[in-house]
Amino acid sequence: MEVKDIIKDENLVYSRPKLLTDKITHYCPGCSHGVVHKLLAEVIEEMGIQEKTIGVSPVGCAVFAYNYIDIDWHEAAHGRAPAVATGISRVNPDKVVFTYQGDGDLASIGTAEIMHAANRGENIVVVFINNAIYGMTGGQMAPTTQMAPTTLLGQVTATTPCGRDLARNGYPLKITELIGQLPGTAYVTRQSVHTPAAVRKCRKALKKSFENAIAKKGTSFVEVVSTCSSGWRLSPVDANKWMEENMFPFYPVGDIKDAEKAGAELFMQQNLKNC
Repeated sequence: MEVKDIIKDENLVYSRPKLLTDKITHYCPGCSHGVVHKLLAEVIEEMGIQEKTIGVSPVGCAVFAYNYIDIDWHEAAHGRAPAVATGISRVNPDKVVFTYQGDGDLASIGTAEIMHAANRGENIVVVFINNAIYGMTGGQMAPTTQMAPTTLLGQVTATTPCGRDLARNGYPLKITELIGQLPGTAYVTRQSVHTPAAVRKCRKALKKSFENAIAKKGTSFVEVVSTCSSGWRLSPVDANKWMEENMFPFYPVGDIKDAEKAGAELFMQQNLKNC
């Protein structure tokens, strides 16, 4: 058998998403951002919505996301991506609009924006990268105020060398659970991308969210529990292990709300009562 007999379209196992540009990313080795970028590019390409999709990226490690995925982008001020996405979606109801935000951006300075946008049921997709730290600015507690949102209790950071203290800093904020209680949300889930199986589940969650946006079902929210090897001062392998042992118990992976599934279950229950 010759090489020409092997290299055929029908034998193709994997190809790089066409929507990913050729630019080398600025992300650190082991960073979850690159994997999520790839998944977004795959989903948008598979759904054939490249010309309809608009991404909104604010301040943070992913501020340069527009360099890597070949779609229309709009940069927002720190924490304001949901507000900007709201305006874009309402002015362009035929477009598919999503935000891409880190935990310091979404869960701290942008708490008001995401809560009100989700409560209104704005027809957007929110991709929330949670690595429990300020990775871009030196690995501080997220954030460096007294009301830190996502850094775990006891977690060592550049500004909490003895670990996050409950009396001083309060509890970490499970904002995704809060988002799941709002009536405007159609789909709320927490995923990860640290294993092949996790990547497949996250991809499925992202695709479902974009389908919801096209069907105008309200806000879809995908948290991705992520690593920050540089901020955590760990190797990529050790960072994944630390995430599994420390992040997942507090931020458990799985669907938190699926309005479509809940509606189907309610419909079945009502039918059973009528039998």
